[in-house]
Amino acid sequence: MNAKAGKPDRILIAIIAAIAVLVVIALSVVFTRGEPPVLDESTPPGVVQRYSTAVIGSDTAGANSYLTEAARASCSGYRESGPLPARVVLISSTERDSTALVKVSIITSSPGGPFGPSEYEAEDRFSLVKVDGKWLIDQAPYQLMSCSGTSLKP
Repeated sequence: MNAKAGKPDRILIAIIAAIAVLVVIALSVVFTRGEPPVLDESTPPGVVQRYSTAVIGSDTAGANSYLTEAARASCSGYRESGPLPARVVLISSTERDSTALVKVSIITSSPGGPFGPSEYEAEDRFSLVKVDGKWLIDQAPYQLMSCSGTSLKP
């Protein structure tokens, strides 16, 4: 009888050990995947990455440094309402001699709701122009408009 009683205990211990190993592996994957690679600032996707990071981080001055004069002048304060995007994902980039289009997916997360937090994803694009050999954003998606003198936090 003792042999039969000990057998289920070993199986249970093996199952618990396997679950513990899977949990450790999952946690190590989550914590070691790191930040996305930083793209070259001399490329349109690199400019969009830095601009988006500045907007999401509420760094209006930093964000504005990536905008053309026309883009800064046309700011109409879109960021006054609604949540800031949580993530911006590069979809594609098309570069010509002095213009470029960078297509992105903008993921916005909002708390609450009957089932907890919700996410909304929209595709949009940035229009860039080359000014004195440097890529600058001439038109940004409304969710990522940075307006000098206004608060980026809703």
